[in-house]
Amino acid sequence: MTCRWWVVLMTWLACAGCARPAEAPDPSGAVDGLMVAYAKPGDPGASVVVIHDGQIRFSRAYGLADVPSNTPATVETNYRLASLTKQFTAMAIMLLVADGKLRYDDRVVDVLRGFPGYAQQVRIRHLLNHTSGIWDYEDFVPENSAVQVKDADVVGLVAQAGRMRFEPGTQVRYSNSGYAVLARVVEQVSGKSFAVFLRERIFEPLGMRGTVAYEAGISTVPRRAYGYAPDAGALRPRDQSPTSAVLGDGGIYSSVVDLAAWDRALEQHTLLAEAAQREAFTAANLPGGASAHYGFGWFVDEDAGRPRLTHHGETCGFTNAIVRYPEQRLTVIVLTNRAGGDPWHVAQSIANRWLDRPGREPWPFESMANSR
Repeated sequence: MTCRWWVVLMTWLACAGCARPAEAPDPSGAVDGLMVAYAKPGDPGASVVVIHDGQIRFSRAYGLADVPSNTPATVETNYRLASLTKQFTAMAIMLLVADGKLRYDDRVVDVLRGFPGYAQQVRIRHLLNHTSGIWDYEDFVPENSAVQVKDADVVGLVAQAGRMRFEPGTQVRYSNSGYAVLARVVEQVSGKSFAVFLRERIFEPLGMRGTVAYEAGISTVPRRAYGYAPDAGALRPRDQSPTSAVLGDGGIYSSVVDLAAWDRALEQHTLLAEAAQREAFTAANLPGGASAHYGFGWFVDEDAGRPRLTHHGETCGFTNAIVRYPEQRLTVIVLTNRAGGDPWHVAQSIANRWLDRPGREPWPFESMANSR
């Protein structure tokens, strides 16, 4: 963090407890200060939205969506969501459960053809809350592979492990493998491709017109942001990797505008009844009563007694974050088309402006291994 960035942040946080009018505060100056690193001329940027009491209170974009063409980022720019995708994968499974076509306690081996026999005690629920114990498929992708892995390849890659990392339900470890397998479960049970299921059951009903589970050669991303990463003191194009084609764990593109529609659907229970949706926001319990701090597609914790839902996503050329306080009806989303940075800290700092007092940092993602 640069000195200038630190001064801006600390100055702003020091004012967080100052007297405010009863109406929602004007965040423009504070947010602009926090986003200064994304607003440099000629650099890739970011888009931000703040949703409070069911309304978009602030939305703004910074920097460029595509550097060579000098295309500015806008609030309708579609970024690769990386692991923010997991909340949509979880919703797809939850819809199939609501349809009566699947149960959370079904064994995956009974639902998905080819799932390895050594993992026969893994349940759908274990995949959703990262307690499955299956290995990371990335560990079995050949180094410098020129062929992109897809969801259909993940089961075979995981099978190479030959054993569990731990017994299902006994520990928590963040797993991209689990969500890629869930995408395959959606296809097996629904009879539709994962991308089509998402479009028909989630994106189109909610009016998320620019959102797509991107498949090269099959679909396109409108108003697409391209990814960049630091290299020798500059930001270079770095938009795809060998695992970029895996959809279930990180392959959706969306904008802050479309994600505001998604947030509204979660608050209003548009896709699922409230009781059914509550499963996603309830952390799994581990033996001995410890919390896994993860529900279905969401990190779950509390901040000063306030329930909080968060997620971050990191992948080739993109880093993103979402922070939700359901009881305060507050959501902050930060999407960026560059590797690195701390958008989850920025999102939390923005959320603090609407809270009674500054919030603490979310439960440490790193303790569950790397996100995507």
